[in-house]
Amino acid sequence: MTLIERSFRERIVLVGVVSWPRTYDEVEASLDELALLVDTAGADDVARVVQTRDTPDPATYIGRGKAAELLRVCERVDADTVVFDEELSPAQQRNLERLLGRTAIDRTAVILDIFAQNARSEEGRAQVELALLRYRLPRLRGRGTSLSQQAGGIGTRGPGETQLEVDRRRIMRRIAKLESELRQLEATRHTQRRARRRGTARSVSLVGYTNAGKSTLLNRLTGAGVLVGNKLFATLDPRTRRLELPGGEVVLCSDTVGFVRKLPHQLVESFHSTLEVVADSDLLVHVVDASAPAPESQMEAVRAVLGEIGAAEVPELLAFNKADAAPRAAELTAAHPGSIACAALTGEGVEQLLVAMGEALRAHDRTVELLVPYERGDVIAALHRLGEVVDQRDAGEVLEVRARLDEEGRRRFAQFTATSRRRQEQRTAP
Repeated sequence: MTLIERSFRERIVLVGVVSWPRTYDEVEASLDELALLVDTAGADDVARVVQTRDTPDPATYIGRGKAAELLRVCERVDADTVVFDEELSPAQQRNLERLLGRTAIDRTAVILDIFAQNARSEEGRAQVELALLRYRLPRLRGRGTSLSQQAGGIGTRGPGETQLEVDRRRIMRRIAKLESELRQLEATRHTQRRARRRGTARSVSLVGYTNAGKSTLLNRLTGAGVLVGNKLFATLDPRTRRLELPGGEVVLCSDTVGFVRKLPHQLVESFHSTLEVVADSDLLVHVVDASAPAPESQMEAVRAVLGEIGAAEVPELLAFNKADAAPRAAELTAAHPGSIACAALTGEGVEQLLVAMGEALRAHDRTVELLVPYERGDVIAALHRLGEVVDQRDAGEVLEVRARLDEEGRRRFAQFTATSRRRQEQRTAP
C-alpha cells in the first residue's frame, strides 16, 4: 500500500514557505520539482499557496490564519490533498488535517510513495517498506481507550492496551524483521563486492540527480538494456555491467538510484547497503542534466547526499548530459574544467567521456606495487585485511604484490614499495 491512492488522479494543492535564507525564486523552483514528484506519484497539482514567514508555526507550520486561507483555496479548486514542500511533524500533520478536513502530507511522503511504486527487486521492496514504516511509526493515530483490551478490576484498572499500542508494536516487529532480512541481503552483497574486488577490474558508478539520464547513459556505454523512463526515480536497484575503455582497461560500471533535494533520511538509511557501491567506487561519473533549469543546485544536492553516505572523497568526473537539448552545455563545461558534454540518447560526446573516464582512473590509481620479504607474513595478512590484493607472485627473495590501498594504507606500507626497497639496498651495499 502506498501513501497516495491510485484509483483516480488526486487533485493536489502545493504549499511552500519562504523563510531566510531561501528566496521566493528558490521556493518556486522547489515547488516546480514537487509538482513533478506529485505527477510521478499519480496526481495533479491544481493550485499553489506560498507564504513568507520567519519561522514555521509549531502547531500548523503556516499558522491558523494561512491555514484558513488554504482551506478556502482547497474548496475553490476541489482539492483532495495538500502537499507541503517541507517535512511536517506528526502534530502539525494532525492539526492541519483537522483544520482543512482533508489529507495533509509532505514532500517526504510523496517521495516514499514513488519509491513504493517503483521498487522491483526483493531488496528494493524491503528497503522501501522499511523506510515507509519508519516514517509512519511516529504518525500512528489511535482512538484513545475505546479499544481497550483489558477489563477493570483490582490490579487491572486503567485503559489497558489500546489499538494504537497494538499497531505500534506490530510495526516495530515488522521493522525488526525487515532489518534482519536486509542485514542478510547486505552480507550477500558484501560477499559479491569482495569477489569483484579480487579481480583486476576497477569500479565506476554513475551518480546524479533523478532523471538526469544515468540509465540511458549506462545503456549507451554497455548495451545493458536496463529500464529507461522519462520520469523521476525510474531506477531504484543498482545495475552493474562490464565496460571496456579506449585504453583497454575493463571496468565495472554501475547505475544507481537518482538523488533529489531533501532526500528523506529514512530512504538514505534504508538504502545504505545499496548505496555502498557508490562509496566503494574508484570513480564517480556525476551525470548532470544540462537542460535542467538549475543544474548547479542539482549538483549541490547530489554532493550533499554523497557526503551522507561517505562518498564525498571518491574522485568525480562531471558529465553534462542531454547536451543536444541544452544550449548552455558549452557554458557549463567551460565553467567546470575537466568536465564532458554528452548526449546519451544520440551518442554525442560519449567517446570523449570514455577517454576522460580512463584518464581519470589512471590519475587516481590507488594500485601500488610492493616488495614484501617472505618472512613478513604479517604484512601480507594486513594487506588482505586493509586493502585489495590484485596480484601476488614470486620475485626471487621477495613477494611482488600489487595491492589497491587508500591514502592511509599507502603511507602505512610505504617502506615496502619498490622505490623504498631500492634505497634500502643502496644503503646496505658495500
